[in-house]
Amino acid sequence: MFIGHYAVGFAGKSIDKRPSLGTMFLAVQWLDLLWPMLVLAGVEKFSIEPGNTVLTPLNFISYPWSHSMLMAMVWGLLFALVYYANSKHKKGSILLFVLVFSHWVLDWLTHRPDLQLSPFSETRTGLSLWDHKWLEICIETAVFLLGVWLYTKATKAKNKTGNWSFISLIAFLLIIYFMNTFGPPPTDIKMVTWSALAQWLLVAWGYWIDRNRV
Repeated sequence: MFIGHYAVGFAGKSIDKRPSLGTMFLAVQWLDLLWPMLVLAGVEKFSIEPGNTVLTPLNFISYPWSHSMLMAMVWGLLFALVYYANSKHKKGSILLFVLVFSHWVLDWLTHRPDLQLSPFSETRTGLSLWDHKWLEICIETAVFLLGVWLYTKATKAKNKTGNWSFISLIAFLLIIYFMNTFGPPPTDIKMVTWSALAQWLLVAWGYWIDRNRV
């Protein structure tokens, strides 16, 4: 998933308003933000193979340190502990743990069986929703719109920037999602890797939005 992860971040505000939207984006995408760094370091590997699944040509050969079930739990726990150490806010810490781990759950729904249970096991799992194009598109878009709606119920703009920064992000995410879905497949591994790293900009965008909404 792509916008599905951000949907969970938006929805988090309806549970606890204290963590910033940027922090929630950081949590839900933490695994995908670690992944390209580990790829660049040569620790994890992927290839581009058109037809690997109906919706994506990416073949995730090995990514147990960023995306195994065990490490998703570990990263979620570390994320929650760091947040708690800085905020002493228990509810927000628990929520952020859930948000980090939610990434693995959503990937489990969409990926083919390529998600390892741990870095020490070759057992892999995945429900292959990416092989059911229109079902995946409908589910992910619906989840995204629900997350956005929950966010709008939990917050309101305190100035014009609070409106336009939010609306422009929604439009941007939808455009990127449908371009990736219906556009030509990528051909360059480095381009995919650096594009994944660019998601740090979306985290910053979340902090910008939150500063202008209450």
